[in-house]
Amino acid sequence: MEEGGKKILILGGSGFLGHAIYKELCNYFDTYGTYFSARRTFEENQKFFRYDMQEDDVFHLLEKLRPQLIISALRGNFAAQAQLHQHLAEYVSGHDCKLYFLSSANVFDAYSKYPSYENDKTLSESIYGRLKIKIENMLLRLPKDKMAILRLPMVFGNGSPRVKEIKNLISLNEPVEVFPNLVINVTNDDKLTQQIHYLINHNKTGIFHLGSIDLVHHEDLIKEIVERIGNFNPIYKRVYTTNEERYLAVLPKYNKLPKNLGATAQDIIDHHILG
Repeated sequence: MEEGGKKILILGGSGFLGHAIYKELCNYFDTYGTYFSARRTFEENQKFFRYDMQEDDVFHLLEKLRPQLIISALRGNFAAQAQLHQHLAEYVSGHDCKLYFLSSANVFDAYSKYPSYENDKTLSESIYGRLKIKIENMLLRLPKDKMAILRLPMVFGNGSPRVKEIKNLISLNEPVEVFPNLVINVTNDDKLTQQIHYLINHNKTGIFHLGSIDLVHHEDLIKEIVERIGNFNPIYKRVYTTNEERYLAVLPKYNKLPKNLGATAQDIIDHHILG
């Protein structure tokens, strides 16, 4: 099913997730990425372009590259992100091009009684969640075969900001925050990039929930990850936002991936959490 000729542009290609996606796809497709803060590895890579979403017009880059698929994995200024995605939606609607947007479980963070499924109504109490909803709503106005919204739970992995932060807190003897009542699902960079590769190969569009197929308490998850990191006895700061269990989990009901691409929370903990 590989389509070697397909040209893919990853916006945010130097970030943790963007770069993991680049590494997964670059041997199979004509893959390009953007970087913002200069690191020599990206400056010297002919497949990477410097792009500042607050300063640069994305249309220049798109006209130069003419990608058939854009994957948006950008972080940064919220107003600039919103404007950029407005421009991306305009470009995609007028060209032979699809847009994959990395969204978040936070689009549901105002709902806490149940896990969330693909067709559930979004509602967020956080600024971050509201930004993701705003961008999702722009994309939902595109023809369905032009876009995919990929909603992600917490993402772990060797180089992930979350694991780095935990290691840093332990080394400084600072408390690691855990949320005992929070029930989540999780993923890691390896599993996520395999799933995205599958979606591209099969020309999938629509809304996908790309997390573990089961749920885990945040406190149990973090404690088990810390055990994997090494023989430490860290201080835990237990944060209770409510007395009841609170869900922040995105589970698939309609757009399910093949079984071999699924993962349990335990699989995520067991694989590649360290390094």
